[in-house]
Amino acid sequence: MKFGNIYHENCIDTLQRLPDDTIDMTITSPPYDDLRVYNGYHFPVAEIAQALFAKTKPGGVVLWVVGDRTVNGDETLTSFKHAFAFREAGFNVHDTMIYAKNNPIPSDCGKRYRQCFEYMFCFSKGQPKTFNPLTEPTKSAGQKIKAFRITEVGRGNLPDEDIGREIKTQRKVGNIFYYNVGTSSSRDRIAFEHPAIFPEQLCEDQIRTWTNEGDLVYDCFMGSGTTAKTAHLLDREWLGSEISAEYVALAERRVAIYQGELKVSSFK
Repeated sequence: MKFGNIYHENCIDTLQRLPDDTIDMTITSPPYDDLRVYNGYHFPVAEIAQALFAKTKPGGVVLWVVGDRTVNGDETLTSFKHAFAFREAGFNVHDTMIYAKNNPIPSDCGKRYRQCFEYMFCFSKGQPKTFNPLTEPTKSAGQKIKAFRITEVGRGNLPDEDIGREIKTQRKVGNIFYYNVGTSSSRDRIAFEHPAIFPEQLCEDQIRTWTNEGDLVYDCFMGSGTTAKTAHLLDREWLGSEISAEYVALAERRVAIYQGELKVSSFK
């Protein structure tokens, strides 16, 4: 198999041809609960989770973006069913993050609040080997740590060596990520020929976090090609599967736009 390719086939067929312990990171959003039209494709999540576990390197991760449909006033809980399937396959549920939408599509949601987020699970094969956290300025940077802190049992004394220490200038961001959706989520007009695309910033943030340059990033539902484009620009190897011939052609046209360009500079 060649990296840098999108294979027109069921992802299980692609995974079967890969050697074990090959993938550093999978990032994808499956076609769940008939919320998205993927040319009629239905997928067996337990079988996919097992295949991904075998092909993921120790320390590798799967970033799985999924939501739930509401049927007759009752949420399907598909997201949690998927999480349990990955745990049963051997993965750790390393982090349950939220992908919050800055500009969700307006809808009449009845007697409930607007649906404006999806779950973004990070499943890991053991302890993640790579973690390059996004950071933000610390509001109290430069101030001194005082004599008390919150502990598991309430307020408690700090160790003497921590009292008076300066608070760092940066801290890790929280695990709720806010992204634009729709036409402001990609720079490529061609991407919107697909019904449901990843926000490019989501893909960039997560690939930067869980991989290093040269690592292999896989997308088992490549769709419009956001994962391929982003991995290419960030100097990662990449590989994809896509069951729809229409979407394979779309993703290949989109990625071709960036072939030969200077990597990474596009994000600056």
